[in-house]
Amino acid sequence: MTTPTANRPAHRTRAAWPSPPGALRVRPLPRESAASYLTRLAATYHLNPAHLLDGLYITATGTPAAPSAVDIHLSNEAVRRLSAFTRTPPAHLTRALLHRPPPAAIGTAYAATARWQPLQPAVQPLPACTACTISRSPHTTVHAWIHPDPALPRTVICTRHQQAASDPRHRVPLDIRCLPDLTRARLAARRRPTAASLSWAMTITTRWYDHHQHLQIRWHERLHQLTAANPHLTPSPASPTLTCRGLITYPETLTLAAALDRLPPQPLNRAQQTAFLHHLAGRLQLPRLAPADHDLLWQRLHTH
Repeated sequence: MTTPTANRPAHRTRAAWPSPPGALRVRPLPRESAASYLTRLAATYHLNPAHLLDGLYITATGTPAAPSAVDIHLSNEAVRRLSAFTRTPPAHLTRALLHRPPPAAIGTAYAATARWQPLQPAVQPLPACTACTISRSPHTTVHAWIHPDPALPRTVICTRHQQAASDPRHRVPLDIRCLPDLTRARLAARRRPTAASLSWAMTITTRWYDHHQHLQIRWHERLHQLTAANPHLTPSPASPTLTCRGLITYPETLTLAAALDRLPPQPLNRAQQTAFLHHLAGRLQLPRLAPADHDLLWQRLHTH
């Protein structure tokens, strides 16, 4: 007599999802990249991200790489499975990890799919504060990577633990206890500058920095203190003069952006330009500010 299992396939059928939730809690950091979170979560269980996704029955395409160089787009079903495994509500997980909306083919897919996506250096995440990372995932020592606040200069500054980063080529955050003016500037940035003024300010201070103008003595001293406090900084793959530029100019960039936000919509006359430069020199703690004719600040003052 034929048994009920006689016609079943010989191979084992894969167990239907959902799987039991993970035993170890790993909480995402605010604005953490999805690739970074998956890497930390997988490392907690001594896995790599590909094995973790496979264990959750999430089909991934693309080429995984270091979490600083790639991100991963997850479909809604993939987010649901990750949420169930991590015991984090989907809304909380999405809010923490969402940086850019995924492509429609991924975000609205009914299947549990994911796609690895390489990132250009200009939009790559930055190393997060190590103390904040440990508090969120005490079971692993893997570093976290987070996206900077889009409403501020491209830096990550932890005012609580005095750590910061401004370039993805930094593999770990920098100790900024020697530079309290960075922390003060970050704490004072409650009123965010407009995107236009911030863009102008970043362009102008970058030009000043590169051409050793106006604030070069202060910035040189700040760079010297930063490199002395972080001996792991080396000229390879790029000089700290370049990779730390965003941190070195951070306070002055915010000060300039705030000043530009107060400009009227129409171009200033000569007397108003003189008054503005006098006011800006005081805000920058300079005895005087006399930009050359080709200085980008003049271009902004004549723009309306």
